[in-house]
Amino acid sequence: MRQHDRRVVVTGLGTVNPLGLDVESSWAAARAGVSGVDRITAFDPSNTATKIAAEVGDFDPLEYLEHKEARRLDRYTQFFVAATSQALDDAGLDYRGDDRAAAGVGAVVGAGLGGMHSFIEGLDTLRERGAARVNPLTITKLIPNMAAGYASIAFNLQGPTNCTVTACAASANAIGDAAEMIRRGIVDVMVAGGSEAVIVEFAVAAFNSSKALSTRNDEPTRASRPFDAGRDGFVMGEGAATLILEEREHAVARRARIYAEVSGYGMSSDAYHVTLPRPGGAGQARAMEMALKDAGLQGSDIDYINAHGTSTAANDRTETSAIKIALGEQAAAGVAISSTKSMTGHLLGGAGALEAMMSVLAIRDGIAPPTINHDDPDPECDLDYVPNVERSMTIRHAMSNSFGFGGHNVALIFSAPGDRPH
Repeated sequence: MRQHDRRVVVTGLGTVNPLGLDVESSWAAARAGVSGVDRITAFDPSNTATKIAAEVGDFDPLEYLEHKEARRLDRYTQFFVAATSQALDDAGLDYRGDDRAAAGVGAVVGAGLGGMHSFIEGLDTLRERGAARVNPLTITKLIPNMAAGYASIAFNLQGPTNCTVTACAASANAIGDAAEMIRRGIVDVMVAGGSEAVIVEFAVAAFNSSKALSTRNDEPTRASRPFDAGRDGFVMGEGAATLILEEREHAVARRARIYAEVSGYGMSSDAYHVTLPRPGGAGQARAMEMALKDAGLQGSDIDYINAHGTSTAANDRTETSAIKIALGEQAAAGVAISSTKSMTGHLLGGAGALEAMMSVLAIRDGIAPPTINHDDPDPECDLDYVPNVERSMTIRHAMSNSFGFGGHNVALIFSAPGDRPH
């Protein structure tokens, strides 16, 4: 078998996010159209224009970590350890105590900002108590690569380990890059995903200054409304998701359950603006077209798209145009599209992984989750966004889009087992 013929499948899933602390409860909530948005509890939001966010509730890191270790890790790393523990268990894999096998297993993890809680805590300590009192672990808690680094330590992943930092496209890049390592024959198994935990006053204030966040504070559950004419910005979320990627024959040999195949990966740059997408959607369309080519598919083959769908005017309109370019007008009109950010909020660097997980589950169950709060369609967003209620349908091929500040565009395609052309 030639290296580039190696096929990559998903054999394990794990997550903690605003809808739930595991995969099945999160998926059930998404299917039911439950919103994870509420008033911020992580800090007193009385001084910020935005007072709402999608927080992870009732998360106890001690379910996954010893107390001493939990104290050494930022919240975003704790999230990823939890998600990865679930995913490895789901896949039936454990490399702790098996150094020989562990040498062939790696991790790629996406993060946008890293340990923001630890960064703010360190600055507060410096200003209030002096330089000598800053926690010596501050740097290791805040650097964006620590979710990948600590996951490799916790689960004995001794193969290629890396961190992608491409803003809101980070964890989609992580999945694509991890899949490429398997395709090239470097490894047979990879841990891939992303995490983010930046619901702190500084980050909310900064996004408010750029006028990116919703200020629909009196209706938290209705604030995230992608593609709706009444949207006024995105809602910040937090959490993590992990996918276990595996070379198909390796998975078959050990009789692993296969959720879906990672069939396509495309990425591009808008080369236009630090925050705004290139008008017209040509840059985003290139990423989708590359993913289609990689998968050996046509636009008409895509049954479902989990859109980036941030609930901002510029993104939603541009993504709509990009889908029409990439799939063709006729195919775009017939594809089911939803933004699960309407429920989870925007996990920033962790968004792509969570939405990839949702896409895989959509294939598994033949369900397109809804875009909630889609009550008054924007005339410039004129595709089928599965408004408000889930839809039963056959999903052979699902696309997941992720776009980040700086012009980073990523599209992933997942296919039902056995449905990708050879």
